[in-house]
Amino acid sequence: MTIADMTFDERYRAIDARDTRFDGQFVTAVRSTGIYCRPSCPARTPKPANVTFYPTSAAAHEAGYRACRRCLPEATPGSPQWNLRGDLAARAMRLIADGVVDREGVPGLAARLGYSARHLTRLLTGELGAGPLALARAHRAHTARILLVETDLPIADVAFAAGFSSIRQFNETIDDVFALPPGQLRARRGHGTRAPGRIDLALPVREPFDAVGLFGWMRAHAVPGVESGDERSFARVVRMPGGPARFEVRQDAAGRVRLRAELSALTDLSPLIARVRRLFDLDADPVAIDEALAAHPALAPLVARIPGVRLPAAFDADEMLIRAMIGQQISVASARTVMGRLTAQLGEPVETDAGPAMLFPTPAAIAERGAEVLRGPGARIRAIVGAATALADGSLRLSPGDDTDDQRAALLALPGIGPWTADYVRMRVLGDPDILLPGDVAARAGAAAAGIPSEPAPLVAWSARVAPWRSYLMAHLWYAAPVTQAWRAASPPEAASRPQRKARP
Repeated sequence: MTIADMTFDERYRAIDARDTRFDGQFVTAVRSTGIYCRPSCPARTPKPANVTFYPTSAAAHEAGYRACRRCLPEATPGSPQWNLRGDLAARAMRLIADGVVDREGVPGLAARLGYSARHLTRLLTGELGAGPLALARAHRAHTARILLVETDLPIADVAFAAGFSSIRQFNETIDDVFALPPGQLRARRGHGTRAPGRIDLALPVREPFDAVGLFGWMRAHAVPGVESGDERSFARVVRMPGGPARFEVRQDAAGRVRLRAELSALTDLSPLIARVRRLFDLDADPVAIDEALAAHPALAPLVARIPGVRLPAAFDADEMLIRAMIGQQISVASARTVMGRLTAQLGEPVETDAGPAMLFPTPAAIAERGAEVLRGPGARIRAIVGAATALADGSLRLSPGDDTDDQRAALLALPGIGPWTADYVRMRVLGDPDILLPGDVAARAGAAAAGIPSEPAPLVAWSARVAPWRSYLMAHLWYAAPVTQAWRAASPPEAASRPQRKARP
C-alpha cells in the first residue's frame, strides 16, 4: 500500500501511534488550532473531527495552516513518493526541488513537463492541493528553516540562498509559515559551535541507513580528480547554475549525515541540497522496502545483513549517461581509469578550499575532442561521442523530471545504447525504484549466492514478486556478489577490478 492509498482511519491510527515512519509523507492539519504537524508530533492527538490530512505542507499552507513549532514538520526527510511515482505530480516535485521554478518560473516548469502553465497549475492543485508556485514557496521555506537553524549565514544571505527574490518576500513567507519572524526562528535553534559563514548542515534521513554500503559504492566508483571518498565520507566538485561548487557528505560520530558545501553562488544551495538528497537516496522509506523484500525467504537473509539499503542516484544526468556508456563491457576499475583520463584532458580545473580539483567534462567538450582521448573499439567511441553531441546540441535532454518510458525510448534510439544502459540511466537519473538489470554479471552472481534464479529470463520472472522494489533488489544482489565485497570494506576497493560484462559507473 502506498501513502496515497491510505484511508483517513489508517492515517489517523498512524498519528495516534506517533509513527515516525510517516514523517514527511503527509501532514496533519488541526482545525481547532490552525496548525499542521508531522504524524509523530508529541502533542495530544486531536479529535478526528478536527483533522484534515494533506499530502504536502504547501497544501496545508494554502488552506491557511501554519507549521507546528513543537514538531517542526519541515525538518523531516522528504516524501519517498516522488521517486516511487512516475506521474506528472512526482515529476513536477522533483523539478521543483531542483530549483526549476526559481530559475525558469512556472512557464519553464510547464514546458519541461509538456503542459501549459495554466493546465499544470490546475492539475497539481487537484492532485496535491497546491499549485507550482505554492509548492516552490514551501520548498524555499523548508530550505530557509534549515539555514536559519543550522548555519550562521546572515539572514539576508539565507533569504537568497533559499531562493527568495527579496528580503520582504522572505520575511513574509517565514512569518506566514512558522508564525515567527526569521530572527526568532533562528533564536530557537539548539546551542553548538558553528564556524562563521561555513555551510555545514545536518540532512534528515530515515533509519535504518546503510551508510557503509553507500559510501563504499561512492568510493568504488569515484572518478579521479573529480570525486574522493572513504568509509565515512564522499566529496566531489560539480557544476551548478551559479558556477562550480564542491560538497562533502559525511557521517559524523553521532551517526548523523552532514553536508558541507562550498558554492560560487548562494542561490545554488537549495538545488544542491535537493540533488545530494537524491544522490544518497535520503528520502527513501527503508522500513517499507525492507519489509517488502524480507517477506520472501530467499531475500530475508540479505535484508537482515544490510538493513536500510540505499540506491545511489546521479548528481548530473548528462554525466551519468556518459559514465554508463564508458562503463559498458569493462570493470569498475577500468571505467574509473578511462574517466580519470578523460577528465584530466577535457575537464575544467577548479580551486577549492580542499585544493585543486577537476570538473567532469561537459558534453560539448566530449563531442569536440572525445575521439582524440577515448581508447577502445571505434564503434564504442563513436557511440559515446554521438551521445555527447546529442546532449550538447539539445536533441537529447535528460533530467529527473523525465517520463520514465519516454526517457528509455529516447536513449534506445541512440546508436550504441542498449537496454542495460538505458535502464541503468533510468535507475540512477530518475531514482526509479523498480528497475531490474537481468544481464548484469555482478547481480547475477549475487542472485546465485542468494539462491534465486540467476539466468536473465528466470530472474526477470522471479523478480516480479518484489515489484515495485526491484532496483533495491539489484542493490542487494550487487552487494551479495563476491566481486563487490570490497565496496563494503574500509580499504580501497581494488578487489572489484576483475572484468565484468557490465560495470556500474
